[in-house]
Amino acid sequence: MAEPAESRDSVERLIAILGPRLDELRALGDELTSRWRGDAIRVGEGGRRRVQDLARELGLVTRDEWDELELRVAQLEHRLRLLEGD
Repeated sequence: MAEPAESRDSVERLIAILGPRLDELRALGDELTSRWRGDAIRVGEGGRRRVQDLARELGLVTRDEWDELELRVAQLEHRLRLLEGD
């Protein structure tokens, strides 16, 4: 089905009017998206820090601290086995 000439002319006029502004609108959209992502990351990092602070206040250890302790215990067990083997 063919598009009516009036409709096509209206679309072309709209593109002619908005054309130069479309790049500005795209740039604005990109900037807003970038800001939103940055804000989301900052909120996530702030929340993570608050949870870590609360965990420390409650006397809990972090995953990294736990892993380090596991490694140290494994090393001590290994050294003990070596000493017992002599």
